[in-house]
Amino acid sequence: MSQLCYLDKCSYNVLMHAWPRPPHALPHDRLNEPPNGARVCVAGLVLVRQRPGTANGVIFLTLEDETGISNIIVWRQAYERFRRAVVSGRCLRVTGKLQRESGVVQIIAEVIEDISPMLDELARPAAESGLETDRTG
Repeated sequence: MSQLCYLDKCSYNVLMHAWPRPPHALPHDRLNEPPNGARVCVAGLVLVRQRPGTANGVIFLTLEDETGISNIIVWRQAYERFRRAVVSGRCLRVTGKLQRESGVVQIIAEVIEDISPMLDELARPAAESGLETDRTG
């Protein structure tokens, strides 16, 4: 029986499944590397959506990838622009400004993309999705 084995060159983790890596997304375990204020892109499954009544329209998202979680702040203007993705996306790619304060890292969302269709690739057999099914060595 063959297994798919992909090397994640960013974090040097070997994944034993065919996770479709979103293009140009920084793994969450590397969010400590860019300087405060840097523009970064992360992607992951939506774990939590919070819209506290006391937050004046701000939405807080928690995304998870295979390396960890990231905290996303969505201001009202970004929410209005990307509402559908914020409300219904199962998997999101977020580009925004990295903010590091009191040891907490968060991303202020500028662009939010729903990449949920990438999850469907996980359910397809490798032959249908065009992924390599046999590795020697």
